[in-house]
Amino acid sequence: MKAYEARASIEASPERIWSILLDGSAYTDWDSGVVKLDGQIAPGARVKVTSEANPRRGFAVRVTDIVPNESMRWSGGMPLGLFTGVRTFTLSPASSGATAFKVREEYTGPLLGMIWKSMPDLQPSFDKFASGLKARAERSA
Repeated sequence: MKAYEARASIEASPERIWSILLDGSAYTDWDSGVVKLDGQIAPGARVKVTSEANPRRGFAVRVTDIVPNESMRWSGGMPLGLFTGVRTFTLSPASSGATAFKVREEYTGPLLGMIWKSMPDLQPSFDKFASGLKARAERSA
């Protein structure tokens, strides 16, 4: 398994942050790592994310799990589990009254070694997502 992860402590309610996470059409307004997001973020829906890490190719994922104001999971990859990416967004109350945010994507499958070598470093995209979400939520809180 390989993974990328980013965290942020956000001075906003989980409900406020959640509303931003569900508004995929506005991702390009606050996440400089997302070039385009097609589709509606809803349980069972398919969305296609195009990132600055690879702007010539969009990645189709399915929204597989949603627990409002707490967590969401997107899954995508190749048939037969040859390569799978699972992105999890988590919100939890922090002791300071802020909300702890975490986004993590784990990659698995028999083709992981080969594909990992050809993937760009996505850590900057994850960091931009977390900092952009923080700025957007705190600006509008």
